[in-house]
Amino acid sequence: MTSVQSLSREVEATQRAPQRLLLALLGELLERGISRPVRASFYLDVLESAGVAAPTTRAALDRMAVTGLLSRARVGRGVEFALTDQGRAVLEEASERVHSPHPFDPVGSGWTLVTFTVPEDQRTLRHRLRAALAWEGFAAVRDGLWIAPGEVDLVAALGGLKDELPAGAVIAFRARDLAAFPVADAARTAWDLARIRAAHERFAMEWNTAETIEAPPLAALTMLVADWLELLRSDPRLPFDYLGEDWPAQRTTEIYRARRAAWSAAAAEALAAALPGD
Repeated sequence: MTSVQSLSREVEATQRAPQRLLLALLGELLERGISRPVRASFYLDVLESAGVAAPTTRAALDRMAVTGLLSRARVGRGVEFALTDQGRAVLEEASERVHSPHPFDPVGSGWTLVTFTVPEDQRTLRHRLRAALAWEGFAAVRDGLWIAPGEVDLVAALGGLKDELPAGAVIAFRARDLAAFPVADAARTAWDLARIRAAHERFAMEWNTAETIEAPPLAALTMLVADWLELLRSDPRLPFDYLGEDWPAQRTTEIYRARRAAWSAAAAEALAAALPGD
């Protein structure tokens, strides 16, 4: 199953992949109840304001249709795209964390452990499995052993990928660390905390003041949500006890909410003007 994490991982956080921008924009449409097919020119216009050339956006739309996130239909001389059931499921899953009141807190206590074996000749499947685990905050703490904070819903995390895996390929456990053998040191090794902190600081630098963004409100909101998706992918939601009092997650959450509030009404007006009748 194609998912947010597999698209987000294609570029570094300092770039805005057109696929990630489209996911952000599609999420805004879905949130506002717009589910009908939408002409390609709408996506081209918004992403052009976000700095993406029209041919690049067309290629991204076509690719998302090939992967099953979108349906594509020719209407007259134009082309329209609409979310498929798979695409809707992907966005609804991502939306839960995008709008979570505590997006960087672990869900539940303890740890979720996963070990898996995928045949060598199924490298693509193994890559997709690792990507799915990474989106849920897993990291390899030892060879063949992945760990994530909290109580991860692994069935939901793997989605349709679970049915593609060989029987018994994945074994998972819930665990808590013992006082004499704390997980803290291993966690600090498994996750690159400096890189995660830098991702938060980069987001804060980019979005701390709305005046630095020279784009129409809908394009600005799309870029904001795309960057937020990338930050959520980068942060595994480790317990704050492992991170220190100066960990920047609370600040970036406040910045995201402030910028979203600043552009939300104007973006809704732009959508109503661009897509009348919804």
